[in-house]
Amino acid sequence: MTGRLVLEYNKYLRRRIFFFLLVFLLLVIIVLISLVSGSADIGFRSIIDLVAGRSSAFASQVLLKIRMPRIAGAFLAGTSLAISGAVFQSLLRNPLASPFTLGISGASAFGAAFAIILLGAGTSYGGSNDVAVINNPYLVTISAFIWSLASVAVILLLSGYRGSTPEIIILAGIIISSLFGAGISAIQYFSDNVQLASIVFWTFGDLGRATWSNCLIIALVVFPVLLFFIHQSWNYKSLQSGDEYAKSLGVNVTRVRLTGMVVASLATAVVTSFYGIIAFIGLVVPHIVRRIIGGDEQFLIPASAVSGGAFLLLSDTLARTIISPVILPVGILTSFIGAPLFLFLLIKGMGKGFWS
Repeated sequence: MTGRLVLEYNKYLRRRIFFFLLVFLLLVIIVLISLVSGSADIGFRSIIDLVAGRSSAFASQVLLKIRMPRIAGAFLAGTSLAISGAVFQSLLRNPLASPFTLGISGASAFGAAFAIILLGAGTSYGGSNDVAVINNPYLVTISAFIWSLASVAVILLLSGYRGSTPEIIILAGIIISSLFGAGISAIQYFSDNVQLASIVFWTFGDLGRATWSNCLIIALVVFPVLLFFIHQSWNYKSLQSGDEYAKSLGVNVTRVRLTGMVVASLATAVVTSFYGIIAFIGLVVPHIVRRIIGGDEQFLIPASAVSGGAFLLLSDTLARTIISPVILPVGILTSFIGAPLFLFLLIKGMGKGFWS
């Protein structure tokens, strides 16, 4: 009997390792495809020349200052949203929980718009092509994080309220999203034409604003967050059997849930403040990973991180090339892909539970 259990565990472990290797290989392939995809005629030879230090000035400019920052931004944003979704689902024991469905993305978006328009973090430049730029990204990120905590507070109050169900929490998230959506509309109403256009385009979710500087800021947040979640993975796993069981194992349930949701909100807020609302990454990716390798958070969280980065990078590459030379905001494409994909998972999971 023991030998059989060992064989089953080894088989399960090999499947997880194979999944990691497969996703990593797919990520490398997607990165290479993304590097050579675009309106500028740059092929794989240009990448080799860049590594060898003999590429042209034009190729170096396109690869180093346009495509590579966008690739890094897509990977970091996808990683952040996916691990946040995985942790929210584990902490709330709710298969529908994600930064988007819980209203945290909407609250972060309101906070960012609030900072851009009312706190002076955005500057308008007039001319033939009016644009608005963010001159204080730190203020935008802080404002997005503070307003996201308002959404987290409501969710925590509901999750601890006697008789609350996963459906009630998700409905509360929808209400929160509507509330902050109304707030964004109010801010837009009092904005000038340039600010209005800037906010509307920003809320689409677009990686065209990725630069090495904001990628560095996101990385300084995302990688410590990922390490924190991996360190806490055993506590998250114990919560799946209920709060009482976790308490019997010595887990401080209130502290673990509160710190986990606050840290996940920070990761979501940073991404949203720079790139806008990118929906369904935190909802769909953890579901797919969970169905393939199981619900053990020690494997689920790092696997969701790599898978989320690869998924968003693939979506952004398609957004840049599907109707080239027009570039779609990636948030539009992830919604088109994520909504039917999640509907498929929903139908497939009926009758046997999301976690099976």
